[in-house]
Amino acid sequence: MKVSLTAFRRWVHENLPEMAARSRVTVLRDAVDPGSEAQIDYGFLGQWINPATGKRHRIWAFVMVLPSSRHMFVRPVVHMDQHAWTEAHVEAFRFFGVPRRLVPDNLRTAVDRPDLYDPQINKSYAELAFYYGALADPARASHPKDKPRGERPMPYVRDSFWSGRQFTSIEHMQAEAIVWAREVAGQRHCRPLNGASPAAVFAAVEAEALLPLPDKPFVLARWSKAQVGPDIHIKVGRTLYSVPWKLIGRKADVRSTATMVQVFHEGQLVKTHAAIEQGKRTDPGDYPPEKIAFQMKTPI
Repeated sequence: MKVSLTAFRRWVHENLPEMAARSRVTVLRDAVDPGSEAQIDYGFLGQWINPATGKRHRIWAFVMVLPSSRHMFVRPVVHMDQHAWTEAHVEAFRFFGVPRRLVPDNLRTAVDRPDLYDPQINKSYAELAFYYGALADPARASHPKDKPRGERPMPYVRDSFWSGRQFTSIEHMQAEAIVWAREVAGQRHCRPLNGASPAAVFAAVEAEALLPLPDKPFVLARWSKAQVGPDIHIKVGRTLYSVPWKLIGRKADVRSTATMVQVFHEGQLVKTHAAIEQGKRTDPGDYPPEKIAFQMKTPI
């Protein structure tokens, strides 16, 4: 016999009241220690027309909330790709300091494989967390109560920061979001803080509990996967880079920065190239000697 999920739940409620009651039990979270956690999410802000180009864009807000003080950082973005996600974290750490634990949603920019006990953090996010000394600990998929302070601010951000305002560029929007986070959201009277403002509580108890920024700025990197072709090259963006010939047919992990491209196979660095925007970089030493001998011979 097939029944709908709603009918099954109604049957459980009527015939197994104890089990139904058990499923409704919630566990109160302990208070979060200052500096110990940040809750992170994206939320949709609305449509924006770029006055310089006339193009319409969907704008999203990266929001990081410190649960202890309720202080928040907001960064509007046009794209929700890995680069924007990493860049937003760097700017948030510059705004606050570094919390010891990062609790993002199960977005692809943070998690490659969601799992209750052992989520697989993607390489870019793991590199960011390691550099700043933080633990990346994603919330469970479809469990917004794991990070309620990150979910609830979105309507407030849309109503207070976004609605009715005009922006000349995405950079203008991002600069205004920082001012709003500090002077409006940071100064609001917050009921869970007994009427105190997030900025005041942050300054009093949380700022000094956060980790300091590293001495050197974080280098933004993009991680990707590539397969080595018969010509011993991999394609990264619009550029071909050579790798050792023994890796033909294998898959490699590629770390790209503005100045360098590193190729890894099974966790080992196998090749490094200076980055170029377009074209081809070939190291003759990556070919078998007998394949490159004619090309490399000295003309008479």
